[in-house]
Amino acid sequence: MTGAALLAVLAAGVAAAALASIVVPPTPRLAPRVRPYTLASRSGLGRGADAAAVAEPGTALSAGTLRRLVGPPVEELARALGRIVDQVGDDALLLRLRQAGLCQEVPEARRAQEYRIRQLGSAALATAVLGGATLLAGQPPARVLLAGVGGCVFGATRWRGRVDRAIEERRLRMQIELYTVNQLLAMHVRVGGGVVQAIGRVVERGRGEVVGELAEVLAAHRSGRRISAALEHAARVTPEPHASRTYKLLAGGAEYGADLAEGLRALSEDIRGQRGEMLKRAATRRRAAMLVPIIAVLAPIMLLFVAAPLPSIVFGGR
Repeated sequence: MTGAALLAVLAAGVAAAALASIVVPPTPRLAPRVRPYTLASRSGLGRGADAAAVAEPGTALSAGTLRRLVGPPVEELARALGRIVDQVGDDALLLRLRQAGLCQEVPEARRAQEYRIRQLGSAALATAVLGGATLLAGQPPARVLLAGVGGCVFGATRWRGRVDRAIEERRLRMQIELYTVNQLLAMHVRVGGGVVQAIGRVVERGRGEVVGELAEVLAAHRSGRRISAALEHAARVTPEPHASRTYKLLAGGAEYGADLAEGLRALSEDIRGQRGEMLKRAATRRRAAMLVPIIAVLAPIMLLFVAAPLPSIVFGGR
């Protein structure tokens, strides 16, 4: 089958599916119309996940005929691909997505599956683009297959690399913010405020990644959780080790009444020293990288100047 015939078959299939959805529309259901009116009562009964799913829709597969037909096999295929590429379970994947700050608009119950569906879509798109381009170029089937496999691998690993980069960027931002946040917390604690009051003042006036995590801690405490338990949970899920040390110190101070001001100041100095060492190493690497083009340009010229008189010296020419 030629490339043009394959594209024609695919176009005919898509057109037939669209025509079928127009001629035989899906049966309207009563639940989506009634659900907004029962949102408040379900929230009061403790069905927060269902309420969040209504308040924050927006997954890759929209409800309708297409989702009912291809949703289950696509989700199972996405789950199998995710197990092969990421090699982690749902809990570890949810933690990585939380640390990266990705897919936060999706309810937590479907967040891992939504990530895997997007990963599958990226793999399918890269496979179609590379395989289709190779097919239209008139290459043999072996090369088309090789291009499709390469596109699948690239598309599947692209989302994992995106998560890793997002986690690293978030860690760097948190390192920059932590010095100031720790100093502010130490000031509020030193003037007589408790841990909850200090966190509340920082959250009220600050912005950033660390402040966002402290806001989640404060929200968990106001919903009935002990402040020490909320801080220990934040210490377990944060991507930055220095932030974990800060949260553990605050949890210990809230639980046992220890002096937090000096400990927070010491943590700030540790962060400052580590940031200074990181900047020095980065400056050294950049200076070394600046020498590479200079050496690449000047070294051949110097070798030419050195080698130019060698024939006359060796052979005695004029």
